[in-house]
Amino acid sequence: MTIFYKFQGKLYANITNRCPCACVFCLRKNGDGVGDSDSLWLEREPTTEEIIKAFDEFDKEGMNELVFCGYGEPMERADVLMDVARHVKRVSDMKIRINTNGLVNLIDPAFDVYSMRYIIDSISVSLNAPDADSYYEVTQPAFGLPAYHSMISFALLAKSIVGDVTFTVVDVISEKQIADCQKLADDLHIPLRIRHNVTDNESYT
Repeated sequence: MTIFYKFQGKLYANITNRCPCACVFCLRKNGDGVGDSDSLWLEREPTTEEIIKAFDEFDKEGMNELVFCGYGEPMERADVLMDVARHVKRVSDMKIRINTNGLVNLIDPAFDVYSMRYIIDSISVSLNAPDADSYYEVTQPAFGLPAYHSMISFALLAKSIVGDVTFTVVDVISEKQIADCQKLADDLHIPLRIRHNVTDNESYT
């Protein structure tokens, strides 16, 4: 069971395969791993204790950032993620980033977003589209059209709590849509990063 793996000089945490979205560009449609990793499909979800043990035993030399981003939406296990993140902060000086679809408020309405303060250093939120209809078309969230506005609300709240929040879009959408995403991001004062299609590993980071 692959919980931690290296990719582009960073340590990645694979804690779940669950995800409420079925994005048209999803990496999982094209393989079972990232870079040189073993299969990221989990036979079962590891416990908090197993994740912490795997972190402690992993050779982290030369790596200064832990990214929660495996073959699923890490905020499906938000409480577990935070327990692991607190441990990481206690035993290391690694920065912690979450790559997320931003739908935790729909996935787990009881999750306290404010608990991320001083623990999570940065968050990358998948914007994916400039409006609810095109977002639904590209992302296909289980929560329907309300997912888009929930994602935007999460990004804004996370920015006020964590500070370092970035939007991302994958260039499977049109140039016009990307430009509209850039305008939206500018209006919300959140940086936007354009990711290349899944055939390039850059789309994963």
